[in-house]
Amino acid sequence: MNPLTPGGSPSGAGAGTTGTGGGSGSGTPESGAATAVATEPRATGPLLSARGLRVAFPGRRGAPAARAVDGVNLEIGAGEIVALVGESGCGKTTLARSLLGLVPPTSGSVAFAGAPLSYTSRALKAYRRRAQLVLQDPSGSLNPRHTVYDAVAEGLRIHGYDGDERAAVGEALSRAGLRPPERFFLRYPHELSGGQRQRVVIAGALVLQPELIVADEPVASLDASVRGEILALLLRLRDELGLSALVVTHDLGLAWNIADRVAVMYLGRIVETGTVESVLTAPQHPYTRALLSVLPESEGTPVVLTGEPPDPARIPSGCRFHARCQVLASGEAAAVADRCRGEDLPVLGGGGTRDVACHWVTDGATAL
Repeated sequence: MNPLTPGGSPSGAGAGTTGTGGGSGSGTPESGAATAVATEPRATGPLLSARGLRVAFPGRRGAPAARAVDGVNLEIGAGEIVALVGESGCGKTTLARSLLGLVPPTSGSVAFAGAPLSYTSRALKAYRRRAQLVLQDPSGSLNPRHTVYDAVAEGLRIHGYDGDERAAVGEALSRAGLRPPERFFLRYPHELSGGQRQRVVIAGALVLQPELIVADEPVASLDASVRGEILALLLRLRDELGLSALVVTHDLGLAWNIADRVAVMYLGRIVETGTVESVLTAPQHPYTRALLSVLPESEGTPVVLTGEPPDPARIPSGCRFHARCQVLASGEAAAVADRCRGEDLPVLGGGGTRDVACHWVTDGATAL
């Protein structure tokens, strides 16, 4: 798998799984789960959008608040897969949880299908029929005392589903690649492989027929031989069901194999965004360049960033990356050094356009 070469395929994809990138599918669920949940009208604009989103956590003993998400605009269209990438601690998971209503924003707004997200219990319950979370660790996501059937049926029971529960659970497991589903109904998580457990978690999300899945590091805990199978499964679900997805990851190779667009996040803010091909084959922001440079397939000398990211409670003025920026340190950005250290950058738009938050780039030092 080469994240810098078009046409790369998921590493370790199994022979029995298929998945293609590109346009969205609009297929309808097969019989059995077709009536699992009444669907809402589809949005004509972005399915999910965030505007000026900020999430701050109070500091201890009067310390400044930690600005985990510090001004983010983001859009996800119907049938689109967006990868949110960045190093640990940059705010990816907090942003994902805020988009699902699990963490109320300090300011800004989230809209789903054109309607602002309401934070009442009833509204959030209805929203979570349409937007589901897939967590990183399937072992921690599944109750060890619940069978596979109960784990997948839990969502149906919470939302008062009055149809054929057995058929809906079976259909969700089949969609997730566990066939025949009846063979897994009475198994417990410890009786499954890591890949099978992750498929059960995905089936639990699919059983409510959502329009959006937020997957937080969906293959980080899996063996390399299984990772490709799960990625191919997510692509197939997008093509067959028209699912949208936000995939949170630190793995740029994963983003290359699965995403239509990529948003690179650093210290609470998106610093570069665009199609996956444009960002990963022609990165503009020095941070994106540094992330790509350490991949085994990359040419040239790896860029090893010095120091740790700044404290989110004390974000520096100017470009928030300037203290670690290899371009600024080399003197190549001397013409804009004062701006880098003292002039804040605007929040990126968050749509499908190619955009970067960097004084060095926007002043014409590199080609757009």
